[in-house]
Amino acid sequence: MARKELLANTQKEVVSGSHEEEFQASSTWAGLDIEMEVEDPYFSSYSHFGIHEEMLKDEVRTESYMNAIIQNPNLFQGKIVLDIGCGTGILSIFAAQAGATHVYGIDAADVADQAHEIVRDNGYSEIVTIIKGKVEDIELPVSKVDIIISEWMGYFLLYESMLDTVIYARNKWLKPDGLMFPDKAKLFIAGIEDADYKEKKVNFWDDVYGIDMGIIKPNVLAEPIVDLVEAEALVTTDSCIFTMDLKTVKENEYQIATRYTLTATRQDYVHGIVAWFDVEFNHGRERITISTSPNRNYTHWKQTVFYLNDVLPVMVGEEIIGSLAIRKNPEHKRDLDVKISYHFDGTKHTYHDYRYYKIK
Repeated sequence: MARKELLANTQKEVVSGSHEEEFQASSTWAGLDIEMEVEDPYFSSYSHFGIHEEMLKDEVRTESYMNAIIQNPNLFQGKIVLDIGCGTGILSIFAAQAGATHVYGIDAADVADQAHEIVRDNGYSEIVTIIKGKVEDIELPVSKVDIIISEWMGYFLLYESMLDTVIYARNKWLKPDGLMFPDKAKLFIAGIEDADYKEKKVNFWDDVYGIDMGIIKPNVLAEPIVDLVEAEALVTTDSCIFTMDLKTVKENEYQIATRYTLTATRQDYVHGIVAWFDVEFNHGRERITISTSPNRNYTHWKQTVFYLNDVLPVMVGEEIIGSLAIRKNPEHKRDLDVKISYHFDGTKHTYHDYRYYKIK
């Protein structure tokens, strides 16, 4: 299957000292290679309808939002709703169908023009207003809203950093007793066995039409990849490295530095760390969860894989201990800098290393 590779710049450093000393999130970002960006392609990319088609065809995503909204008319009837990044307007229409008094859908991409027509063609023009522009530049005709809905999540949960805009809108317009849809988010990691693909990905460069391009191999090995990971590839327990309450989280609180422990569930090899996320809708009659776990049904977010320098031969019950840090790139706010460290005391060898990744 095809894998979508996130562009990444990586710097490997030799680690000395104890595991406690190796990870200091506030001082370990020096040396990251930062490239200047000419323009932000984020909004223009969402004017391509193929992206919206992919998202709408993601049944886990779309049906979860639909059920969280339409199955809870008691929460929406008579309410003012704000839909951030409304795209084609489908979530705005769901809110109208659930009984909202009025819905304001905001999107800065050109798809807002089509969303306006979609709303009109489906008979919701009196209830749904589509506003084209950046949330930060807009003044709503109301001072407060009762509910904010948004599908803000990107790859690795935080890639694209639309969350800043959601927090801005929440602080400006949401009533103190207002609701967020979704309202919780969690980020998980686990160890995976991925020998076949890692071998093909790296050794390909040894002979490219008879040309030795092996010099590229260290950089290729370090690139984070977005792809489907089979549940059978999971070799360890998972670790929830981050939990976020959308009602209370502040900007920059989701730039994290945390420790993790992964326990081997079978005798095998760990080639990389896989990350996925869940978001929850806890308002209403029952909790609805969108999970992007390898153990759950397909979503267009897939999973994100970070390959390790080493291949870790694990036995059942052995632990990989490490630290993971995430921050927004200081030059390009929609990019992420990620640092992953790992320490493993195996039966025969000890492995101890860390690496920086740039996701953009």
